[in-house]
Amino acid sequence: MIKQVSYPMTITTDDREYLKRCVALAEAAVEAGDEPFGSILVDGNGHVLREERNLVGGGDATQHPEFALARWAAQNLTPEARRHATVYTSGEHCPMCAAAHAWVGLGRIVYASSMDQLVAWLGELGASAPPVAALSINAIAPDVPVDGPDAELAPAVRALHARAVRRV
Repeated sequence: MIKQVSYPMTITTDDREYLKRCVALAEAAVEAGDEPFGSILVDGNGHVLREERNLVGGGDATQHPEFALARWAAQNLTPEARRHATVYTSGEHCPMCAAAHAWVGLGRIVYASSMDQLVAWLGELGASAPPVAALSINAIAPDVPVDGPDAELAPAVRALHARAVRRV
């Protein structure tokens, strides 16, 4: 049985600023022909350590920004630094990225839009659902603190998905 952990869905003003950068990275991904996802890794003192955007347009469907951040953190941060880091992202981690996040011991995740929202939006737009189960982060990584979605930024993420679907 999967242990579900509930965390308060509290997104601060500082969190929202980081999420706005993630949405900008997602927009850059769409402009480059990729799917609209962008993420940043922030250390425990609030410094941005790394930014990534989706790179699946090259044919490797594992080139998600959250996965890239997890790999980078494993190679460049101590376990303690990873525990205190936060990943901000335009969209909730897929199961692959949630697992990578948990395996390398990263801390909190904050996202602008949820997996449930993404699946609903893709359906409304007539696009295919993701090829993996649309599970929440905590269904995969039950002990990771998670905050999201952000009602203020989710509409901007939906608009980026609409652009990406229209392009196909």
